[in-house]
Amino acid sequence: MQLVFATNNLNKLEEVQTILPPHIKLLSLKDIAWVEDIPETQNTIEGNAIQKAEYLKKHYGYDCFADDTGLEVEALNGEPGVFSARYAGPQRSAEDNTNKLLTELRDKSNRNARFKTVIALHLNGEIQTFTGICKGEITTQKQGKGGFGYDPIFKAEGYDKTFAEITLEEKNKIGHRGKAVVHLVDFLNTVSESD
Repeated sequence: MQLVFATNNLNKLEEVQTILPPHIKLLSLKDIAWVEDIPETQNTIEGNAIQKAEYLKKHYGYDCFADDTGLEVEALNGEPGVFSARYAGPQRSAEDNTNKLLTELRDKSNRNARFKTVIALHLNGEIQTFTGICKGEITTQKQGKGGFGYDPIFKAEGYDKTFAEITLEEKNKIGHRGKAVVHLVDFLNTVSESD
């Protein structure tokens, strides 16, 4: 089975590739020579994932999946949420985004947050969605050199290290994207068994 993952983010690609079984060949947007931005104009994480998958299928015809992820912070009424990638502006700078979030939470004692990933799979003319959630908290300062995005300031429940301080294997086991991909793989396995 061959699927296009609607991303140019090499970190995301690596995370997902390590979870997918070997019989699923994963292609990135670069592999299919896609250079334009895919629209993300919906007001929900699920809406954006579906929009990206539908857009790719319509313009290229590939079976594909797309994801959208948001960091939802309790004390900020769920922000940055669907705007996580552009929280500090259209430049999409992870550094700027984490700095802004730390500033917004400076005087807040409630630092509860959760990462939410929704994957939309466009396969055989139908769309299925899969959700993964990881609860945790925002640290008071950046910790660790690994990961990407908000990883240096997010600690999962039960962990004393941020996502930027743990291995990719650990992150995939407990993280939002890993959980969503596991649901995706479970579904794809049932599809391939019925073929």
